[in-house]
Amino acid sequence: MTSTAVHSRSLRSRPGLAALALAAATALLAGCSSSDDTSDPLAEKTAEDGTVVVGSNNFAESILIADIYGEALKAKGVKVSYKPNIGSRETTYGLLKNGSITVLPEYNGSLLAYLDPKAEQKTAEAVNATAKSKLDSKLTLLNSAPAEDKDSVSINAETAKKYSLTSQSTLADLKDIAPQLAIGGSPEFQTRQQGLLGLQSVYGLKFKSFKALDAGGPLTQAALTKNTVQAADIFTTDPTIVKEKFVVLQDPKNLFGFANVTPLVYKSGLSQDGVAALNAVSAKLDTKSLLEMDSQVQLENKDPLDVAQAWLKSAGLS
Repeated sequence: MTSTAVHSRSLRSRPGLAALALAAATALLAGCSSSDDTSDPLAEKTAEDGTVVVGSNNFAESILIADIYGEALKAKGVKVSYKPNIGSRETTYGLLKNGSITVLPEYNGSLLAYLDPKAEQKTAEAVNATAKSKLDSKLTLLNSAPAEDKDSVSINAETAKKYSLTSQSTLADLKDIAPQLAIGGSPEFQTRQQGLLGLQSVYGLKFKSFKALDAGGPLTQAALTKNTVQAADIFTTDPTIVKEKFVVLQDPKNLFGFANVTPLVYKSGLSQDGVAALNAVSAKLDTKSLLEMDSQVQLENKDPLDVAQAWLKSAGLS
């Protein structure tokens, strides 16, 4: 699989989160609980000596994971400040290189596609090794978590019940069913290898029809909920999965690539204790837990810092 099959996280933020965006890289978003530093997040200056600066991109999940990282570091006695909601990878990568940020939540396959659009992505381990080799020499990746936020084929509850499909079912289980199903996604999903082309060539799936909607956003979610389509391209940590009881089908052949949550760090700014703390987070953070936390933040409007602290306590990391 080549990086032409780029994980969607590298191309867009979650729909419906525009309220979290910064206005043209100026002041930090007012009221973001994890921010205890109200200075310009784009200022090119390194942190105070001994302070680890945890940054995040401008979507809710990145802010949540940054809070998890920061609070895990604090629990080990590390001095932490936050630079939340900064912007896209194009901005945050530069801030990491100059030491303005020490730690940033990343997604391994998406990062590799940014660093080298032609790089192959065959296994998570190979993705990390290649990404490390292409990073700026001042940066490194720590251990990846099992948690992934990537594209998936998900089906609605009605379809799952009709065909006895569960969260343990795989895309291969759709082979005899697909001709009876309409599938929805972005217009590009119809012509991408990480879309209908790959679903047919890798899993032998031929769907009854395709409906062009949006990229995992409200149109796709609504169509799947209303049974306008029975299957759709949905992010694996989209809170709609919980709300509407969608069933995410397993992808054992990794058609949709890799998007493991992985700390990207400025090497000289993080102690070995800090490295150990973040690796401990990665060891415990799985997709189910991340989905549950995303749901609390985005559906129940809970403070991401509170959600992060509660999860760390439950995982024995606080």
